[in-house]
Amino acid sequence: RALGASLGKMAALISLSQLSGGNPVYESYYKQVDPAHTGRVGPTEAALFLKKSGLSDNILGKIWDLADPEGRGYLDKQGFYVALRLVACAQNGHDVNLSSLSLTVPSPKFHDAANPLGVALPTEPTHWAVRVEEKSKFDGIFKSLLPINGLLSGDKVKPVLMNSKLPLDILGRVWDLSDIDKDGHLDRDEFAVAMHLVYRALEKEPVPSVLPPSLIPPSKRKKTTFPGAVPVLPSSPPPKDSLRSTPSHGSVNSLNSTGSLSPKHSVKPLQVQYFLCL
Repeated sequence: RALGASLGKMAALISLSQLSGGNPVYESYYKQVDPAHTGRVGPTEAALFLKKSGLSDNILGKIWDLADPEGRGYLDKQGFYVALRLVACAQNGHDVNLSSLSLTVPSPKFHDAANPLGVALPTEPTHWAVRVEEKSKFDGIFKSLLPINGLLSGDKVKPVLMNSKLPLDILGRVWDLSDIDKDGHLDRDEFAVAMHLVYRALEKEPVPSVLPPSLIPPSKRKKTTFPGAVPVLPSSPPPKDSLRSTPSHGSVNSLNSTGSLSPKHSVKPLQVQYFLCL
């Protein structure tokens, strides 16, 4: 409770204009969830709206906890703005925490959310962050691993990931993000996402907690669906992914039990020459 109060005070120090960046879209979103101007947004109303962001229940649960740190069970206008800003942070690949509120990010995007002010909302990117020359190299590695029916199992991908000498928690996140359709295998485009994330990590760029829209392969974007079931926030976080808990066929769960990688290992370009030579 004391921690919640402390977090609440920290968030309260940020003005509505700072949270919104002066963008009227925030106000238009708030009017949709509190049309009667009661000053409160209940968990059901918040869930119905925030679910349209396309973020996972786990991420939305974290956002709720930060937006309602005192556990009141509802969001005031300040709290809802905090939630909106954290949604924007998550959608742009930043970690969901209060320090991210100070980052400059585009407005949050919501599927089928009304836009009464007629403000032009950012559109989904049409390009792919994986460059053509990168994709060609990654496709060569993918082919060398002998995919079956166009798919690589976790057991085949694991040695390549391990060869990067990145910490196991980072490799686990890379797998989680790149297995976009969550079938325990990587197709050609998903493998390219994994390799792109590995190379960025080797260049000391942080691996995002949520896959940015620009990294979602064009082949996957049209398949993205928004679940019809809307849980009532706050919801308890789902169990940890099987990658780090219960072993499952086709995953790379043994990453945490095989090898002894740690952040102490220095990462040099030479350590990924396996990738370059294939």
